Amino acid sequence: MADHHLSGKPPVPLTLRRSARARRISLRVSSLDGRVTLTLPKQVSDREALAFAEEKSDWIRSHLARQPEVICADLGATLPVDGTNRLVVASPLRRVSLEADRVLVPAATAQRSLQRFLRELARDRLAEACDHYAGRLGRNYSRITLRDTRSRWGSCSWEGALMFSWRLILAPPDVLRYVAAHEVAHLTEMNHSPAFWSLVRDLYGSYEPQRRWLRDNGGLLHRYSFDG
Repeated sequence: MADHHLSGKPPVPLTLRRSARARRISLRVSSLDGRVTLTLPKQVSDREALAFAEEKSDWIRSHLARQPEVICADLGATLPVDGTNRLVVASPLRRVSLEADRVLVPAATAQRSLQRFLRELARDRLAEACDHYAGRLGRNYSRITLRDTRSRWGSCSWEGALMFSWRLILAPPDVLRYVAAHEVAHLTEMNHSPAFWSLVRDLYGSYEPQRRWLRDNGGLLHRYSFDG
């Protein structure tokens, strides 16, 4: 894998990936972080791949222009904590506290403290939901792990380990609970067969609106940056 740039202003970073399975050059602009990736067969040179990207320059830049604005999760920002938009304001205390329309954070460590708080809140909400659905299913899970994943909202291993994106705490609560039910259902059905979806419906109820919300809006949860 090599990193290059598309010419012009501003220059656009390009990531080149070689794949033994690729038969031609393919181009992808991530809807989550705007990363531009060129996948190319092993016999194709970097020069040929970069020339291909230059030919597609207008297409690449038009897609990047439609990317959601990155929001720095700092004082003055508005975040949908637990599905409710809340203004991030300075707290006189050293801890984070949640109010109806505000989240109070220590000014000196606003982003770091806020991210830690959101991860802990996500763990509490997800553990509560998973305990509920696992109890209904009559199955136990081994552990819950939180990550900042971009390719999936959750997963379940053969050993019963559940993994979730902590950014689900920024989604409406019913969406978080749907994802919890989805992964708990995998404790019995390690597939996406009709039997699996029937089990999700038994555990959660009608899940289509929540699944649709994730498809249409889930990418926006990644626009909040805690690294500024």
